[in-house]
Amino acid sequence: MRCLECCIKCLGGIPYPSLIATILLYAGVALFCGCGHEALSGTVTILQNYFEVVRSPVDALDVFTMIDIIKYVIYGIASAFFVYGILLMVEGFFTSGAIKDLYGDFKITTCGRCVSAWFIMLTYIFMLAWLGVTAFTSLPVFIYFNIWNICQNATVLDGTTLCLDPRQYGLVPINEAKTVCAGSEKFYKMCESTELDMTFHLFICALAGAGAAVIAMIHYLMVLSANWAYVKDACRMQKYEDIKSKEEQELHDIHSTRSKERLNAYT
Repeated sequence: MRCLECCIKCLGGIPYPSLIATILLYAGVALFCGCGHEALSGTVTILQNYFEVVRSPVDALDVFTMIDIIKYVIYGIASAFFVYGILLMVEGFFTSGAIKDLYGDFKITTCGRCVSAWFIMLTYIFMLAWLGVTAFTSLPVFIYFNIWNICQNATVLDGTTLCLDPRQYGLVPINEAKTVCAGSEKFYKMCESTELDMTFHLFICALAGAGAAVIAMIHYLMVLSANWAYVKDACRMQKYEDIKSKEEQELHDIHSTRSKERLNAYT
């Protein structure tokens, strides 16, 4: 019986809104980072095998260097938001404890309110950043959708010449002609390859993961704003209780003093 009561008490202290937002954030970041990393590797394979794009021998900012930079950014995003999710979860535990222990010995400090306000501002900035990441991730989805659409139309329309030119998307310099047209062996091999289909779907999953991270940030903002409002009301209630207790103590002291004066006057 005592163990059951302890379990119920522990479950009651869990901030479930923060827990749901944390799970959603981890799922979105894992989906974005994992699928995005593999999709970028698939893009390198497609460029090298079918478009014959080679890595620059000098330290130039070519498409392969940019892909490597994006991969390192993905590593940083994965580690940073893993830590940030833990921090938000801890903040949810402390805020819930502050609200529930309002009438106990727990005191809500000014530092705790400043930390809550700082998390709200930081989460809002991260939400805007994830919106930008979502918009950026939609670009390769659009590019691969165009490539997939050209592959589908090349098998349906006869007598038309459809070509894929990576210069249209800024992947190669203007002076390098890496065009692959319908009718060539490379074109049909690329359209029938698993790399193209897999990379396209991986970018779609990465876009879904970025969208899930945006939803998680919005959820965190709602949770943090609600906790901030609760803590603010709790602080006002705490001040009211302190003032009320002080006034009652003063009234008790005045009543005791008058009683002693009457007793002295009587004696």
